[in-house]
Amino acid sequence: MSAGTLVLYLQYLSLCGSLLTAVKLYRTGLYHRYRIFFCYFIFRVLNGIWPLCLNRRSEMYLRLWVISEPLIWMFYVGVVLELYKLVLERHKGLYSLGRWALYFGMALSVGLSVLSLLLRIKPAQRSRILPYILPADRGVTLSLAIFLLLMLFLLSRYPVPLSRNVILHATLYTVFFLSNTLGNILSGVFRVGLYDSISTGLMVVSCACVYSWLFFLSPNGEEVRMNIVHFGPEHEERLLYQLDSLNTTLLRASRK
Repeated sequence: MSAGTLVLYLQYLSLCGSLLTAVKLYRTGLYHRYRIFFCYFIFRVLNGIWPLCLNRRSEMYLRLWVISEPLIWMFYVGVVLELYKLVLERHKGLYSLGRWALYFGMALSVGLSVLSLLLRIKPAQRSRILPYILPADRGVTLSLAIFLLLMLFLLSRYPVPLSRNVILHATLYTVFFLSNTLGNILSGVFRVGLYDSISTGLMVVSCACVYSWLFFLSPNGEEVRMNIVHFGPEHEERLLYQLDSLNTTLLRASRK
């Protein structure tokens, strides 16, 4: 099987999985709890159709790709903040602090990624905005991956009870963004040589995440409460008290 044929199969597989996941979220009523996530999968379906209808080297393909990338970033930020809100739905103070930390970290990461390539941009480019897209994408995915890793560290440090669906989300999002970050870094290092292989690998990871959401998200997963790490009753009570105290302090500071 040629690389082009494999990529085409993966595109159809991703499109089908995204459509089935959106339908499942709607039919099970989970879209009420995961609104941005549901909208993101509808967008994935729409954004997965036009690449199958256009030549990848055409001007129209390039224009649509440039337009769609910032929309994808907005959905990335939205689904991560939605997940973060679900994780800390009982700790609004920590949620507000983390949200602003994410915004700051993302702006810093994107800015540094773009500035690092300013001196390397050649005068003759197919699109004036194209050289900025890849470093910006790298900055967005890297900052989100770091944010998710810090969130998983928080969950491993404090025994916050979460639904099985939320833990699944946190794990899959982390894998998804880390793979995208690694793919962007490798693309920047190896340039054209391994671009097709890296792109194919990213599509495989993306499809695996999509079908994991499709098969393992369920209404019952909202009822099952789990902790990532289990502690003894006394230790768990002390850690939760520390978390609640920090949350109360942040809420008071935000009201002043």
